[in-house]
Amino acid sequence: MNVGDQVSDFELKDELGTPRTLTGLLHSGPVVLFFYPIAASGGCTQEACHFRDLAADFAAVGAQPVGISSDDVAKQHAFATAHSLGYPLLSDEATLVAKEFGAWRWWLPGGLHTRRRTFVIGQDRRIIAAIASESKFDVHADEALEALKKHQSAA
Repeated sequence: MNVGDQVSDFELKDELGTPRTLTGLLHSGPVVLFFYPIAASGGCTQEACHFRDLAADFAAVGAQPVGISSDDVAKQHAFATAHSLGYPLLSDEATLVAKEFGAWRWWLPGGLHTRRRTFVIGQDRRIIAAIASESKFDVHADEALEALKKHQSAA
């Protein structure tokens, strides 16, 4: 997926087992959909907590972060609870959404099939920004927030 592409709607369960659609998540504003390899790993925890720490900044531009990995609902729930994340974590166990977004890799063992990718998605389901960094965990939230601010000022 690239900037300007329109994203297909999808439905996945969140950390509470509640089905969530992209359309439903976009109802109140843009979504910052960030893919991460595995809940509770060091890098993923740092990344998820940075999104949490910027929650007020995302709210100020009318957006919300949404995490997604191939972890099951129970693991997502434990991760969200342990770190008081306060935003949805989606379970993409079949990796269908990750594959659609190009955030899936088949060759890594141990459940690390999901690439660290972030997509800022506008309410029209078009990609506003795409961020890729496997090792700079804070850059995803920082760059997504900057893209939202630029998008907001251009509108």
